Amino acid sequence: MSDTAPLSVGADLAARVERWAQHRPDAPAVAFEGVEHTYREFADQIAETAAWLAASGIGDGDRVAWLGPNRPAALRLMLGCSWLGAVYLPLNSRLVPPEHQWILDHAEPRLLTVDSAFADHAARIGARCDVHVMADEPRVGKPDSSAGQAAAAGAPPRVGTPEHPVLLAYTSGTTGHPKGAVLDQAAMAANAVNATHAHDLTSTDRVLTTIPLFHVGGLNIQSLPALLGGAAVRLQRAFDAGQFLDDVEEWQPTWTVLVPAALAAVSAHPRFSEADLSSLRGIMTGSSPVPAAVTRPYFDRGLPVGQIYGSTETAPIAVHLRCDEAAGHPGSCGKPSTMCEVRIVTDAGTDAEPGEHGELWVRGPSVLREYWRDAEATAEALRDGWFRTGDVGHADGDGWIFIDDRRTDMIISGGENIYPAELEEVLARSDLVAEATVVGLPDQRWGEVPVIVAVPASGAVGAPDADADADADSDTAAQLLRLFDGRLARFKHPKAVFWADQLPRTALGKVRKHEVRAMLTENNGVHRAQ
Repeated sequence: MSDTAPLSVGADLAARVERWAQHRPDAPAVAFEGVEHTYREFADQIAETAAWLAASGIGDGDRVAWLGPNRPAALRLMLGCSWLGAVYLPLNSRLVPPEHQWILDHAEPRLLTVDSAFADHAARIGARCDVHVMADEPRVGKPDSSAGQAAAAGAPPRVGTPEHPVLLAYTSGTTGHPKGAVLDQAAMAANAVNATHAHDLTSTDRVLTTIPLFHVGGLNIQSLPALLGGAAVRLQRAFDAGQFLDDVEEWQPTWTVLVPAALAAVSAHPRFSEADLSSLRGIMTGSSPVPAAVTRPYFDRGLPVGQIYGSTETAPIAVHLRCDEAAGHPGSCGKPSTMCEVRIVTDAGTDAEPGEHGELWVRGPSVLREYWRDAEATAEALRDGWFRTGDVGHADGDGWIFIDDRRTDMIISGGENIYPAELEEVLARSDLVAEATVVGLPDQRWGEVPVIVAVPASGAVGAPDADADADADSDTAAQLLRLFDGRLARFKHPKAVFWADQLPRTALGKVRKHEVRAMLTENNGVHRAQ
C-alpha cells in the first residue's frame, strides 16, 4: 500500500477501502474458499489491479466488463475501476452468448475479463475488445501479497471522483432489449449510507454474500457497504442451501441476504432445524414479493427477516424494513431509506393519501444518472430527478410502505427479472402460433415462472379445446419451448404452454395481461398442453 499516493478522503470508492487499511490493516476484509485477505492485503490488491488496468490502456470513462462467478477478483476490478475513473460492467453469468453479445455491442467495453470457467463462453461471444482470462483465486493457504505491494508502490494517479460513473448494470428491458443503468460513485456511497442504517452496520460485522455480484443486490445491499465500512465479507461462489448452512456455522456471519426462493430452499433443507444460526443478527430479503410463509420458519427460530425494496436504478436500497421492526409490520417493505425520498403518485399526478394506491417514485443521490445511450428511456424513467419505479403501492397512516403490484409486466423468478417482451419477440418469429403472450404464474419454489398463452396457427394443432389432438398439441408446445434454446438464458425460458381461442385485447390492440392471468387462474378459456 503506497504511503505517498495522493489521497483525498472519499475521492473514489477504493480510497475508502484504503483508509480502512490504514486504520485496521490486519482486520479481515474478504474471505473466499479457504483464503482470507486482510484490509492491508486487499488494498494492495486493488492498487495492483488499478495498475494492471492502467497498463492495459484503461482510463477515464472506459468500460471494463467482467464475466464470472462470485470471487474477490470481481470486487477488485470494480474498485480498480473506481480508482481510474473507469466504469465496471458486470455481466450476468446466466445469460447465453447472443445476450452477452448484444450488451457488449451496446456498451462497447475496452476490456472483457473472464473467469477461467467462462473462457470458452467468451470465445463464442466474439467480443470486439481485448479479452483477458483471469487466473483462478488461490484455494488454500495465505496469498502472497508481495506483487500487490510492489504494484501499489507504483500505483497510477487517482482519477475517480464522486461524480464519475463507476457501475454500468444492465437490467432486462420492457421492449425486448436490456437497459444499462449508470450509477456514479456518489450513488454507490449514498447507497452504503442507506445500507448502514438498514443493518446498523459496523466494522465488527461479518457479511456472507450468496447473491451473484453481477446483481446490485449481491454487490450493494451488504457486500460493498461492508467493505466501505471496514467489515468482513465472505463470498460464496454460487448459492447452495447446504453450503450456506455450513458457512454460517463455520464462519459465524452476522448478516446475509437471501432472495425469497433461497429463503425457502434453506428452510426446506434437512439440517435447517438443527443448524446453529445464532451468529446472525438478521437476514435481509427482497427482489420480489415476500410471502409470510417464506419468512415464518426464521421468525419461529427467533431470527428476524427484514426487507429491502428498490431496483438496479436505485442502487438498490430505496426503502428498507429493519430487522428490529420486521415482526411488528408484516407485509410492509419498510420506510424510505436515509438518503432517499419516496412519493406515491396517483394516476392524477397527486401525492396519494394514506391507504390510497399509486406509483412509487424515488429521489436521492443513489438514483441512476441515466440509461446508457438511451435518452428516450432516461426521459421516461426520470421526472425532475424522481425515478418512476413502475411499482404500485400504498402507505398507511404511519408511513409504512406496502407494494401492491407491478405496473410493468416484469416477472420475478427466483430473484431474477424476466421481461415478457424478450420472450414474445422470439415467439413472434414462429409460424406455430397466430398470436402469443407471456405472463407469470405463481410458483411455490421460484415465486413466479413465465408461461406462454397462445392461439395456434391454422393447421399447427387441433382446435384448443377438449377435443384437440393431444399428441399434436403436445408436440407443438414442445417445439415452442425449444425456440428459446441458445437464444435466452435458461432461467428466462417459459415453463408451460396454454392454448386459447383468442387473447383479450384493448381497443388499440394491446393484450390485456391481467385478463390473461385471470384466465389461467380461473382455468377459463384456456387449456394446458400436456
